[in-house]
Amino acid sequence: MKKLVLALTVTFAVATSYISSDRVVNSEAVTADTLAAPVRINNAKPIETKMLSAAERLYQDIDFSSGTKLSFDVFEKALKGFNNLKKAGEISDSANLLTVCDFSLSSNTKRLWVIDTETGKILFNSLVAHGKNTGEEYATNFSNRENTLQSSMGFYVTDATYEGENGYSLRLLGKDKGYNDAALQRAVVMHGADYVSEAFAAQHKRIGRSWGCPAVPRNLAAPIINTIKGQNVLFIYYPDQGYLSSSKWLNS
Repeated sequence: MKKLVLALTVTFAVATSYISSDRVVNSEAVTADTLAAPVRINNAKPIETKMLSAAERLYQDIDFSSGTKLSFDVFEKALKGFNNLKKAGEISDSANLLTVCDFSLSSNTKRLWVIDTETGKILFNSLVAHGKNTGEEYATNFSNRENTLQSSMGFYVTDATYEGENGYSLRLLGKDKGYNDAALQRAVVMHGADYVSEAFAAQHKRIGRSWGCPAVPRNLAAPIINTIKGQNVLFIYYPDQGYLSSSKWLNS
């Protein structure tokens, strides 16, 4: 009888040991599958992180709160041309100042910006005139020919200063062939003018116009010119598709 009981006890122990082993294996398998499976919360889509371009990062750092906001589209084009001019050796590797004139805006708007591309600081935000035959309040017509009294769009590199008929002035070297490369012989320069002022605009419904030069307020002429002279970039923007699609500096 004792032998029978002992035999039954051994059989039961062996049987239950197999059941326990199966349960452990299954438990481990479930745990492994659970850890390997992707976790989704309420069927939410994975969050995608957008990588910002260098232009986007710099633009985000610029504080436009105290003046007119330059559109990102214009800024991006200006910065692209700036970088391409630098790569081509047209300006020094250490050059960091970028001047942008957005001639798609009203001339009564402060549509000139001088930006430090290293710090994102706006050094100047000012009124700027377009040419007499370029338009009234808004610029519409551009030329690269002499005696047209029209502005020329495109990229320029600032050159030397001089004293001329309009006082302290800055020579500009046009870098877009067929669009502004005649600037030097046309005497298209930056200078100050009394007609570039809010007082003039209040009286005449627009600021005055130049003979094709990007003229700035008289009191800001020397500070702006002394800041950007000597191989820095000036970009006069206008949404002319012919220019935008052909400029060497925007498409290289």
